[in-house]
Amino acid sequence: MAVGDASLNATRRTRELDWLDTTGKVDVLVVGGGVTGVGVALDAAARGLTVALVEKHDLAFGTSRWSSKLVHGGLRYLASGHVGIAYESAVERGILMKTTAPHLVHPVPQVAPWLPGARMAQAAMLRGAFVGGDVLRTFARTSEDYLPHSRRVSSAEVLRYAPTLRPDGLRGGFLAWDGQLYDDARLVVAIARTAASYGARVITHCAATEVTGRGAVLVDQLSGRRIDVAARIVINATGIWADQVASGIKLRPSRGTHLVLPQSAFGGLSAVLTVPVPGQLRRVVMAIPAPDDRVYVGLTDEDAPGPVSDVPHATDAEIDFLLDTINAAVRVPLTRDDLLGTYAGLRPLLDTGHHLGKTADISRRHAVLTSTDGVVTIVGGKLTTYRRMAQDALDTALAQSSLETRRPCLTHRIPLVGAADRVHLAAVRAPGRFVDRYGVEAPAVIAVDPALLQPIAPGIATTHAELRFAVRHEGAMTEDDLLDRRTRIGLSATQRALATPAAREAFAAV
Repeated sequence: MAVGDASLNATRRTRELDWLDTTGKVDVLVVGGGVTGVGVALDAAARGLTVALVEKHDLAFGTSRWSSKLVHGGLRYLASGHVGIAYESAVERGILMKTTAPHLVHPVPQVAPWLPGARMAQAAMLRGAFVGGDVLRTFARTSEDYLPHSRRVSSAEVLRYAPTLRPDGLRGGFLAWDGQLYDDARLVVAIARTAASYGARVITHCAATEVTGRGAVLVDQLSGRRIDVAARIVINATGIWADQVASGIKLRPSRGTHLVLPQSAFGGLSAVLTVPVPGQLRRVVMAIPAPDDRVYVGLTDEDAPGPVSDVPHATDAEIDFLLDTINAAVRVPLTRDDLLGTYAGLRPLLDTGHHLGKTADISRRHAVLTSTDGVVTIVGGKLTTYRRMAQDALDTALAQSSLETRRPCLTHRIPLVGAADRVHLAAVRAPGRFVDRYGVEAPAVIAVDPALLQPIAPGIATTHAELRFAVRHEGAMTEDDLLDRRTRIGLSATQRALATPAAREAFAAV
């Protein structure tokens, strides 16, 4: 199948809403524009099916933008005995790093210091998990060129990776390698644009109402326009809102919170710092180096009953827990005054009724469920395994439908827009920041008026050119789309205020 234009913008959105209004039917209707939803849209379009994806808000509006930004091999699941989930994670990590998104996913060192007072059992568990991860990496066929084997390291080497650690009593540590996303929301946008290049209609700010297994009524959130769309397959990929779209779904949300801090507070952290939670054998808190001189510290796993908020918020207790855990390991204690911001996301865990304790004990394995009216729902899982989740959801829906497609799933070998192997990425003639964000599309982003390559405000690395590209090619329809998802400026309230005039200017220039 020929691959076409990957640009998402207001003009294309209007054209595709008109097409849906005129045609009134598609093979596959996907509800939800998170990572799994856009993964389903790409899979279905690549198999030659007509596809429409609708999202009430924006791409990556929900849980997909609130992750730790790690594409990991599932060490936590391995340590708890869930070998199948860990292996699936390792396989999908390799696909992302080598084929689908090498420009957005890169190797990152992970250092686990052996701190004073740490129990032998904790050290043994971490070392065992890292060794198990090496085994899984081998079976997943990810070579040491991408992810070197784990090893024991000296205190001096630990401190080179994490200078902020308290050296007194440090007994060395362990070093492993994992995958890290440049940004989770950018991955979602790349998948959506790739789906669009295969012919999928990707329409944001458009709600699906009256959803059944035979279609839905679409409501344009920008104009109020209503469109009846019939579909032979309807897939509910709305994540934490899945039970509001399809019947028979019962979720038990779990909140994961991160702190956003400046790199200066960590003295130049160059590895994911893993700190055990006192008194809990398999639980850790991580400090994760991030773009634009930030560090994310997380994460929590707290029961989150009650109404689902569009934008969850960290609680005071979670902030204190994360600060206290990290402060047990660093020389200079962190305080709330150091925070640039916080973010929290809700995991759409399936409530099976078998786990009455902590949400951390509920399986992260994904589930595909079919309602009595035919809506196929995908819940659970995690960002790393989005591609396999999408494949399983579509395969299930196809098996239950009258649709015939002889094409198997191809997404394990479809590069996303901007992707290329490491050799070609290294040869791209553009600054590293742009290559990390756009891959081989970087020259197109910077091929504009040189004045647009200036940062949009003091202390913010984002340029005017990036905002213009997001409006013209990445489907940004509002200022929030620009500041909160195409960039992550909005994680800092101070930087958001500084960047707002440039966001408005980007729309005015189109």
